[in-house]
Order: sequence, then C-alpha cells, then structure tokens
Amino acid sequence: MQDTINSDTRLALDLALTIRHDGHGGVADELSGLAGLTAWVREHAETLPDAADLVVDEMTLAAVRDLRAAVRALFARAVRPGEPSPADAARLLPVPEAVARLNAAAARTPTVPVLHWTDDAEPVVHRRPLPGTDLTAVLAQAAIAFLSGADRPRLRACHAPRCVRYFLKDHPRQEWCKPSCGNRARVARHHERHRKQGERP
Repeated sequence: MQDTINSDTRLALDLALTIRHDGHGGVADELSGLAGLTAWVREHAETLPDAADLVVDEMTLAAVRDLRAAVRALFARAVRPGEPSPADAARLLPVPEAVARLNAAAARTPTVPVLHWTDDAEPVVHRRPLPGTDLTAVLAQAAIAFLSGADRPRLRACHAPRCVRYFLKDHPRQEWCKPSCGNRARVARHHERHRKQGERP
C-alpha cells in the first residue's frame, strides 16, 4: 500500500472528485458556482500557487469545469477495459477533444522546474508557473503529469451503488474507493441474491 501520492496526482484526482454522489441517488457538483470553486481553491492552497489571493470569476469557473470534463473523460480512458464512472458514462467527451482541451489549458501558463529535496526524502521536481498564474493551466499541467506518470495504472472507477468516484488502487484486492462503498456493494449483492431466490418457483 502506498502511503503518499505526489501533489500533481492529488490535484488531478481532487479536481475529478468535485463530481460526487449527493447522498440521494443523484450527482452533486462542488464547482456549481463561484463560491464552490473559491472554497476548493482555498482547500488546495498548498499546491496551487497564489491560491490565497486568487479571485475567481465566471470565465475561470467555466474554464475549470471544461477542464474537469476533459480530465474525467481521460480518466475514463485510463481505466479501460474497466467501465468509467457512472456519472460520466453517458456524456464523455471524445478522447481527441479531451486531449486537445487539456493541452490547450496547460499551454496558458509557462512553467519552470523547481527542485525540492528534504533530508528524509528523495528529490522531487515540481513545475512552478511563472508569475501571472492561470488556474486552469496549473490544473491541466497536474492532470498531464498524473496521466503520463507512474500512478495512472492504479486509477480505477468505483462501481459501488451510487458512487461516481475515481480512486487509486492501493491493494491488489481493492475494488472500491472507500470501505463504505464496499459495504454498500456487499449489501446490494446480498439483497439481489435474496430477491432472485424469492423469484424462483
């Protein structure tokens, strides 16, 4: 089991996970308005440069939501031959369009490599945007780093009832994003078995 994941992987996953189950059989969007995006950016202040000072507007919100659609489409591609998240299955962008959208967003801000090397860890390179950060560029660059990196083969879509999340598989037997999803899946299978047994003549 892997203890940590890098900041690009975390940022890409967290962006995708702003689409979630709403607890009532539907899907909730944490980025449905400016307040949601502002709160999300503040929660990621450690990995998003200038997050504390970033003021989001409707154009930024639309750009981040478009980018998220591309990321989720590419996540669905990455989990093949497995099924994509049920939230995406009926409305995925075509892969070429998703790639083009991701690359265009990433190109909005040039970056420079910055080395981090603490006493207790291996050296790590992060790409830091030059001044004048474009939020979607930072997010797109993180998604590209994740999709082209070592963590991508561990990406899975959770298929527990009502779940729409993607997750990184940490154990060979892991099937769900979290224990509560595993419990829901087992209960659903149990009810389905009993329902079928009750239908037998």
